[in-house]
Amino acid sequence: MRNAAIRLRLWLARHRPAAAALTAALALGLTGLSGGCSAAKPSADPSAHPAGSPQPATASFTDSGVTVTLRLGPWHAGSSVLTAVFAPVRAGFHLYSTSLPPNGVDGVGRPTAIQVSGALAAQGQLTAHAATRALTLTGSTKPVPVYPDGPVTTTLTLRHQSAGPAVVEVSYAACSVREGCLFPVSGHPVRLSVTDTGATFSPAP
Repeated sequence: MRNAAIRLRLWLARHRPAAAALTAALALGLTGLSGGCSAAKPSADPSAHPAGSPQPATASFTDSGVTVTLRLGPWHAGSSVLTAVFAPVRAGFHLYSTSLPPNGVDGVGRPTAIQVSGALAAQGQLTAHAATRALTLTGSTKPVPVYPDGPVTTTLTLRHQSAGPAVVEVSYAACSVREGCLFPVSGHPVRLSVTDTGATFSPAP
């Protein structure tokens, strides 16, 4: 053991730069592994959320094969933009256009929709940031407007009416050309608490 220790010291003395590089490489490798496996955390940079500006409110739920993530942006002159991302859980599924009639086309499909009540009111229409395509499905003789397979991002401007509770009701249906349609979601409630300075999503019951 003593001879081995002496030989190790001699090697380190002769190859000090290489040993230093090896140590740094190992440290970087371990740091990369740690970062890749860590969960996302809020930014600790105070400049990201200056004093007096509340962080955007977020909420999400998964229902009938779609994960919906809601994000309420900062308030300006009594208005805020609600962003809703509809993400089918399984590949190959699409959502229907916001312009689809409430009962679909010939009973096929349901519109992607958001209704707001209580202390908040919708200002304008729900806007989807994706182009639609016409799809003729079994059971309908008319083409149905759908979004491309995968997530769809929508936005809706909200207006502050008063302090108190508010409800955002989310509706949609996800379908696949090969696998058919999942059960439509109608008016899934997401509750908010509204104050004079903003709003936050309430915990799910």
